[in-house]
Amino acid sequence: MAMRTGKRKRLAAGALALALAACGGEGTRQPATPTGVAKFTTIDFGHVADYSPAGLPAYFDRTVTVLDNSPASNPIDDKVATLGRVLFHDLRLSTNNRASCSGCHQQAIGFTDSMRFSNGISTAATTDFHAMRLGNLRYWQPGSTFWDRRAASVEAQASHPFHSLVEMGWGGAAGGFDALIRKMNATPYYPDLFAWAFGSAGIDETRIQQALAQFVRAMVSSSSRWDTGYAKVFSPTAPNRALDVDLPNFTPQENRGRHLFMAPVGQGGAGCSSCHLPPSFALAANARSNGLDAGETRLFKAPSLRSVGLTGPYMHDGRFATLAEVVDFYDHGVRQGPALDDRLRQGNAPRRLNLGAADRAALVAFLMTLSDQELTRDPRFGDPFRR
Repeated sequence: MAMRTGKRKRLAAGALALALAACGGEGTRQPATPTGVAKFTTIDFGHVADYSPAGLPAYFDRTVTVLDNSPASNPIDDKVATLGRVLFHDLRLSTNNRASCSGCHQQAIGFTDSMRFSNGISTAATTDFHAMRLGNLRYWQPGSTFWDRRAASVEAQASHPFHSLVEMGWGGAAGGFDALIRKMNATPYYPDLFAWAFGSAGIDETRIQQALAQFVRAMVSSSSRWDTGYAKVFSPTAPNRALDVDLPNFTPQENRGRHLFMAPVGQGGAGCSSCHLPPSFALAANARSNGLDAGETRLFKAPSLRSVGLTGPYMHDGRFATLAEVVDFYDHGVRQGPALDDRLRQGNAPRRLNLGAADRAALVAFLMTLSDQELTRDPRFGDPFRR
């Protein structure tokens, strides 16, 4: 009887909510999208996308979430992340309305650029480094960003392109963030968007950083062919969590490449997974230089290998055009230097895997299975502007 009474109460409450909604009752009324926001974007204040990392596969458990670099000072908020989506795609945030974050980090190709170096506000100059893929950026500790780790966090990184004279153009005489914010306040949509996301219309660098960081961290990749297969064999109690088990949806070549990637060098593998950690395939926190150049002293950060097969070029300077060249390099091209990672050493010399041509091709075939086509089409990350 008590259960039936509770059910009746819930049904009555639901009916009341529907009635209030139909009558425009306070507490259930959806916020109206301001005219300026609706005119220039497809953002709907009444229907907000979910940007939390929910609904992930079972193997995205504590072994992965412990690597999450989201700070307590910037907890996920769907409205703030939605604002980040607008900021990410907005050409008006450059000095000449020509460049946006999405110009260098293109969703269709894994949030990177097919050019070796990217253009920003002009074709006369390019960036110093190749644009990094952004999928699973959140699962990297200690959370620093850029190839050379020069920004301490995703939030700090968000400011750099605006200050760059090549990218968004606001450095030097252009006036920096003060000039940018004046331009944003003059738009018909940013004051309303910031008021909606943060509770007040004030636009400042910290809020811009928070919104962009939330949006970028929401780009979680978990829908590749590798995910489909691994979900069928995963067991948290299996040896190595069943990472080195043949996947039923893979070809023999892809499974050979998977084994080479997952297994340590001493167990017949190439040891790739010791640096590029599955299931996020983000870089290990203690990784150092990969020996691209002899005598290297810098510690590099690589992006997750998710969607690495969608486009080249590769490495911080885009020197390799294909994945085959990348595999060849790790097989027999690593150079000695003070910063070389120990996992790429054999005694006092760089490690040489000396894989055969078939095994190198198998590694490439496996890397192609990490492509996440769902993320490339996810409307939550697409351009919200009415062009």
